[in-house]
Amino acid sequence: MIRVTYLLETPGDPRAMAEKIAADQSTGTFTDLPAETDALRARHAARVEEVTLLEPLPQPSLPEGAGPVRRARATIAFSPDSIGGDIAALLTVTTGGLFAARGLTGMRVLDFDLTPDFAAHPGPQFGLEGSRRLTGVAEGPIIASIIKPSLGLTPDQTAEVVRTLCEAGVDFIKDDEKMMSPAYSPFEARVDAVMAVIRDHAQRTGKRVMYAFGLSSADPDVMMRRHDHVVARGGNAAVVNINSIGPGAMAFLRRRSALCLHAHRNGWDLLTRHPGLGFEFRAWQKIWRLLGVDQFQINGIGAKYWEGDDSFVRSFADVTTPIFSEADRALPVVCSGQWGGQAFQTWARTGGTLDLMYLGGGGIHGHPNGPAAGVRAIRHAWAAAGAGLTPAQAAADCPDLAASFQRWGMPAT
Repeated sequence: MIRVTYLLETPGDPRAMAEKIAADQSTGTFTDLPAETDALRARHAARVEEVTLLEPLPQPSLPEGAGPVRRARATIAFSPDSIGGDIAALLTVTTGGLFAARGLTGMRVLDFDLTPDFAAHPGPQFGLEGSRRLTGVAEGPIIASIIKPSLGLTPDQTAEVVRTLCEAGVDFIKDDEKMMSPAYSPFEARVDAVMAVIRDHAQRTGKRVMYAFGLSSADPDVMMRRHDHVVARGGNAAVVNINSIGPGAMAFLRRRSALCLHAHRNGWDLLTRHPGLGFEFRAWQKIWRLLGVDQFQINGIGAKYWEGDDSFVRSFADVTTPIFSEADRALPVVCSGQWGGQAFQTWARTGGTLDLMYLGGGGIHGHPNGPAAGVRAIRHAWAAAGAGLTPAQAAADCPDLAASFQRWGMPAT
């Protein structure tokens, strides 16, 4: 069976609501039609396996005249005969009509427990090991940055920022997710200008920096033309705006791709920010890993956005936990306002692992001593965290890290 765990909010009986959902999303409710037999329902009907009452929200949003809201965690098992291993069928059957159900004030998908049929999806092509191979980083975090300013730079101006970041010592650079093929920076021209810098740096230093180009488009054929242009110029990575292109386009791209696919989840907060609606990341990220995401952006400690540290820690565990095998794990990309200061808590709260990409934008570009100092500060912070040093101890023998602390504050320990 395919098991889906939900958070339900209802003024009524949560068990009755779970039973209604199970019926509505599988065989429906009995009518007088001859085809609706007991045998058919026994084979194809979803069944409620568990309902656990939870504490109500402190201030739930209630329809006018509604009574107290009850909350429950409900697990419903769906017959794989109706779904097989198809992700569109999974989303349609297990989530498609639920948010419209009468009697619910909230419904959230907490997790999917999938059958082996879904293991047929390709999953990551590169993942952690492939990312290390392509960046030449055998151990330690992969240090990454992003082009700043995010918008407005011409291809030649972008290439100059790339040159600066390559000289600064980063392992990976990415287009901002909003950079696809704007009028001031057509995709092909940007690829040509950037890859000339990447090749030149590799020839001079022996280090080939990975660059991920933003190839997303609503038209899969356009994406593939962009993909082919990157490959023809010697590129090896792409930024994919997964919510914008959708599961079908992601599947289309992955099965034809020679590039390492770096997932940006812009738009994700529409699906998760309200605690009683949408999806938990644990459930949602499984879809995209199965479809082929190699690197997954998940925010970070002290992120500049609304998401708290505990949520980030859960997300880190989610993307690194196998669904069916070690091969379907994605490389976690720690991002959103990161600089050297968060390395210590990130190290401690993710189990002391260095298997991650650490992406600094302003934390590198905005360092008071320049981008190279920002990279050195981040690398030193990670080495110090792994050695068990405190931030103050780490800064004592690294002026670049000390300057980071002066700029952004001493991190908590």
